Amino acid sequence: MERLREPVHPGKVFMHDVLSPLELNVTEAARMMGITRKSLSEFVNGKTSCTVQMALRISMVTDTSAESWLSMQANLDLWKARQKNSVSVKEFPKMAV
Repeated sequence: MERLREPVHPGKVFMHDVLSPLELNVTEAARMMGITRKSLSEFVNGKTSCTVQMALRISMVTDTSAESWLSMQANLDLWKARQKNSVSVKEFPKMAV
């Protein structure tokens, strides 16, 4: 089933569900995560994707799974790709079973 609405960027989820309730700003959180303020800012503002490294760091500081953060990113990436729908393919022939 195709989603009608764009999935939320994992950076926005991180900001809304993690940083805001903890009253942590981007600078403090970035320092605690061992990354630059700029990289965290770009992530929470939806400018960059959730990389494997970012997912690992988030999982370590929040006790969540890296897979959940990567899954959010994959869902968003797939939704965007489907919106473009610029891929032209021919189906493989059906295999005899």
